[in-house]
Formats: sequence, structure tokens, C-alpha cells
Amino acid sequence: METAWFCLVAIMIAAYVVLDGFDLGAGAVHFLVAKTDAERQVVVRSIGPVWDGNEVWLLAAGGTLYFAFPALYASGFSGFYLPLMIVLWLLILRGIAIEFRERVDSPVWVTFWDVVFAAASLLLAVFYGAALGNVVRGVPLNSNGYFFEALWTNFRLGSDTGILDWYTILVGVAALATLSLHGTLWLALKTEGPVHDRSQSAARKAWWIVLVMTFLVTVVTFRVQPQVLNNFSEYPAGFVFPLLALTGLAAIGWFIRHQEDLKGFLASCLYLVGMLTSVVFGLYPLVLPASTGPAYSLTIYNAKAADYGLRVGLVWWFIGMALATTYFVCVYRNFAGKVKLEG
Repeated sequence: METAWFCLVAIMIAAYVVLDGFDLGAGAVHFLVAKTDAERQVVVRSIGPVWDGNEVWLLAAGGTLYFAFPALYASGFSGFYLPLMIVLWLLILRGIAIEFRERVDSPVWVTFWDVVFAAASLLLAVFYGAALGNVVRGVPLNSNGYFFEALWTNFRLGSDTGILDWYTILVGVAALATLSLHGTLWLALKTEGPVHDRSQSAARKAWWIVLVMTFLVTVVTFRVQPQVLNNFSEYPAGFVFPLLALTGLAAIGWFIRHQEDLKGFLASCLYLVGMLTSVVFGLYPLVLPASTGPAYSLTIYNAKAADYGLRVGLVWWFIGMALATTYFVCVYRNFAGKVKLEG
């Protein structure tokens, strides 16, 4: 049962990254692909009907994590308190920027909120990547399952790590590049004219950066967290997950060159799912590795809720997800097609 919930949490996180990832990426490249106020308005409208709904998956993932692995939830939310507060404020500022930019007809007002939107989106992508890097690297858990880390210390790995070190920053930059690529592919799919053309051009450049960062982060991760390489060595069937990522990345390059926007965006979704599931498979059964020693690590066994609650909750989880999925399908069907500035 604990393995099933581990997989469900991974699915929820992957769904959030795929869905909210493209509007974070669109925000990060906001000024790169849109040069006028009208063009920036098109970028915002390309995510307008769905961005807040996409963030529901973050809440759902957090709720699922709290229900299935309460010890992990308690440890993570206490140890990562400062970066979580930063993420919360960035989410708030980003939402306010989207809603407020057109409330006042003033170039200064609009430009200010455009800057806030782009900066918050960019920083969120970096912090999400750094959070993933912390989970992979491990944190200094004590015998009670809790830890504290400063935002940064000496930027080196070891016994005195911070939230930000050279490895987590590397993963954060990789996440920014990946979500920027994802966002440009979404904009190429949803827009026309100069924004579409610049989005395609940006996607071609971002693809090379993502290719290099994927290779670099993978090699470094094998050295930073031996559990990942051990899992793939012991269970070769798990190579299906990085194969999905590589297939998605190769397909992105192919479809960008042939200007097939929808297929390129779907390939980006496949790449994201492949990368995230590779990380999840590599860490299993760990949910939060301890840099203080394997004995202190949180696993699916010592962090899970009671078996009875997990069995009952599984039924309601499927009911809730069926309703949420139905809603999202309806929203995206109604939002199909290119974004028009008029109307």
C-alpha cells in the first residue's frame, strides 16, 4: 500500500510540473518573446484561463503527501520553512501580477506587474529545482526525523549544507532551462505572429541548453546520491523512465525543426514525466534521504500513515482525481486554439 501511495504522490507532482510548468516557463521568457505591451498581453492571455487551475495540482499533491506520508510532510515543512515561505510569496506575487496588470491603463503600472510576473516565474522555477536537488542530495535529519538548513552556508556538499549549494543551484538552473523550453513550446502552440516566431526561435536555443544540462545533472547526481545509480543497477527495468525522457527530448528537437507545435509540446510533457519518474525510481524506497547517515533517512515505511487509512483514502483519492481530471479536460477543451488579442 505504501508503494502505491508513493507512486500516486509522484504522479501528482508530475502532473503539477507538466501543467503549471508551462505557465511558469511562459512567465520566465515573458520579455524574451514579447517586445510590446500588446505582445505581452498575448503571453498573459495564453495562460489566463488555466494558470490558477494548474496550481490546484500543487495543493492536491501537498494534501496527498500529508495524508499518505505525514512524517515526511512534518519534517519537510519544518526544515524547508524559509524556502517554502519564499515560494509562497512568489506564488502570491505572480498571481497578483497576472490579475492586476490590466486594472490600470498606465504604462508604468503594466510594466511593473510584467516585471513582477517574469521575476516571480523565473525564481519559482529555480527554487523548485533547488528543492528537488535537496531531496535528491539529502538533508541533515536527526534521530527524531527533523532537520534545519540555512538558506546557504559555504555552497559546498558535506556536513554543513544549506538549501542552496553548488549542486542544488545546478539543478535549479536545469529546472529553469527545462521549464523555459516547456513554456516556449506552449507559447508556440497558443500564439501567432511575432510571439509565435520568437517562441519557436527561443525553443530551438533552449533545447540545446536542456540537452547539456540533462547530461550534466545526470552524471553529477549519480555521484551525489549513490542510491540512484544503485537502484538502476539492481533493477534494470527502471531504465524505461530515462528512456522516456530521452525519447521526449529527441522528439522535441525533431518537432521544433519541423515546426509541429502540438507534437513538440507533448514531447516536452513526455520529457518532464520521464525525468521526474527517473528521480522517483532512483530514490525508492527513500522519500527524504539523510545526509547524516542512512539510518536517519525517511522511507515509505517509516514515514507512512496507518494502513487502514491508506486503504480507505485510496478509494476517495480516485473519486477526487476523476472529478478533477474531468474538470481540467473541459477547461482545456474550451480553451483550445490560438490566443487572439481582440476580445
